[in-house]
Amino acid sequence: MDGIPGVILAAFVGYLLGSIPFGLLLTKAAGLGDIRGIGSGNIGATNVLRTGNKWLALATLLLDAGKGAAAVFIARSITPDAVLIAAAAAFFGHLHPMWLNFRGGKGVAVFLGIALAINLWLGLLCCGVWLLTGVMFRYSSVAALAAAAIAPVYAMALVGLLEGVLFILLALMIFLRHTSNIRRLLRGEEPKIGQK
Repeated sequence: MDGIPGVILAAFVGYLLGSIPFGLLLTKAAGLGDIRGIGSGNIGATNVLRTGNKWLALATLLLDAGKGAAAVFIARSITPDAVLIAAAAAFFGHLHPMWLNFRGGKGVAVFLGIALAINLWLGLLCCGVWLLTGVMFRYSSVAALAAAAIAPVYAMALVGLLEGVLFILLALMIFLRHTSNIRRLLRGEEPKIGQK
């Protein structure tokens, strides 16, 4: 399906995929209650980890990344012109899911999934920065911000200008969603990875 109908369909599918709150669904299914009442109140993998269940946190991470990647792959099958729009829609869906009164996660795993689907090397480099920074500093927020900051540079170098612009926009949204984390980091109050 080409043209505007294809783009609209891809964006709609991307948003629906992105809006699936896997962290919330998994923790409820495991009998851990509403993840929004734990830790930071976020529905992402880092907050799921604060329940003490590492496997649920890993599943949340993989599923959130998977929905970002799926949005890209589905859009590519509909029309290549819609890939970047569908990726942005999936990211926006995670941040603002209609099922949760438009209050969602911070989008880091979805961001990494999108990067992997758009270009494998781009995704691997972003994941590498995220993982290395997380291991070195033990702060999930610092790892996320480092990966987000470098992604536009990698995207422009490896893929193209439009992809670079997409990742600039995604990075800006990630930084905005992490303003409270940045404040806590500056005050020395940010919890480390795995800390309940």
